[in-house]
Amino acid sequence: MTSSAEEYDVIVLGAGPTGENVADRTAAAGLRTVIVEAELVGGECSYWACMPSKALLRPAAALDDARAVAGSREAVGERKLDAAAVLARRDSFTSHWKDDGQVEWLRDTGIELVRGHGRLSGVRTVAVETEDGSERVLTARHAVAVCTGSRPVLPSGVPGLAEAHPWTNREATGSPAVPGRLAVVGGGVVGVEMAAAWQALGSRVTLLVRGEGLLPRMEPFAGELVAEGLREAGVDLRFGVEVSALERADGSGPVTLVLGDGERLVADEVLYATGRAPRTADIGLEQVGLRPGDWLAVDDSCTVLGVDGGWLYAAGDVNHRALLTHQGKYQARITGAAIAARAEGRALDTARWGAHAASADLAGAPQVVFTRPEVAAVGLTLEAAQRAGLRVRAVDHEIGAVAGASLYADGYRGRARAVFDQDREVIVGACLVGPGVAELLHSATVAVVGEVPIDRLWHAVPAYPTISEVWLRLLEGCRG
Repeated sequence: MTSSAEEYDVIVLGAGPTGENVADRTAAAGLRTVIVEAELVGGECSYWACMPSKALLRPAAALDDARAVAGSREAVGERKLDAAAVLARRDSFTSHWKDDGQVEWLRDTGIELVRGHGRLSGVRTVAVETEDGSERVLTARHAVAVCTGSRPVLPSGVPGLAEAHPWTNREATGSPAVPGRLAVVGGGVVGVEMAAAWQALGSRVTLLVRGEGLLPRMEPFAGELVAEGLREAGVDLRFGVEVSALERADGSGPVTLVLGDGERLVADEVLYATGRAPRTADIGLEQVGLRPGDWLAVDDSCTVLGVDGGWLYAAGDVNHRALLTHQGKYQARITGAAIAARAEGRALDTARWGAHAASADLAGAPQVVFTRPEVAAVGLTLEAAQRAGLRVRAVDHEIGAVAGASLYADGYRGRARAVFDQDREVIVGACLVGPGVAELLHSATVAVVGEVPIDRLWHAVPAYPTISEVWLRLLEGCRG
């Protein structure tokens, strides 16, 4: 194996959206930046998560919207989705799993790319095993940023699991064909979104959930309304179910799931959506005194704790603050600014809401679940706020009771909740469930993250007749 040594100002491990944004910010600050990636530039979000999953989900939502309004309902009738056209559109959003455009963007931005697997090999040093088997040793004058993301976790101790070749999010978003029968294990975001997508495309979906509800980190009514919507769409939804074993002859053909009560469920594919783990097992953490495979603990500037010198950063999923693409990109902006400031010898502004503090991770990370119906949430749930010791109350309103919602869809069903901090008189959390609520989320995020007083929000008048008018009803409840 041959090796060569090269010096940069900043080295970024991982070319997903987070790594790209760190590199963009440091390059814009005049720092010579290199990004190391063994897979496709653009990362999980571009090819196996956000983009393909939403491309699969949007056609069904559009069809549902048409059927929800008299006039368009009659035009659509009982027509089904054109699965081939949906999959082709999905493929276009992933650029057919080619990263030429992303690589060109790096080049145009002045960011260098090294293809290969990078591992920390010392202070501000990364050894890269390249595709041709050679080794390149990269050193950084200022910083190394770990942006390697997360990976799906499969449960241990389930007989036959490995031999069954289960889907993870990658196969679920990238399958070239619609499975006749799909079993989905897990009631979190990936599980409910993929159950909705493949059921709409013609698969017979069974969703198996170990607990007693969906989306357990959100308000309880969110999971209840999503469960109702999935069942109406035809999903066979079962709670309190354990999968004790899987059987699949020669790793092909139908897969049999043996359930805890002895029932045998046969499917053509099985998707496990049971959690994520950091991609840190093989990036050389032991070389800097950290344990391989761990999430990386960081301060608000995304500087890794436990490593002397303030040169190692971790942004995105890998630090476990908020496993969301938009929050990773937000952290990347903070990280890039912190690296640039330190490189210029400037002190960091890490006060709350400072230029080098990712304060919004904890104050209000917005999230949308693109199911039937949509779920949009930001900030604290009522339960989480109470656990935090806040004196709060929930203000709820049926979204279908506002004029804009009744015009949006006949028989609109949905619910909104604001979690009101009675001492500070601000909203600390919001959850909205119903068709089209994703587009209401940013106003909720501004209210929560901006800590806008209720008396000031009262003067932010929603346009009539829109679904946003639900804010008037929520604010009335907060003021009352």
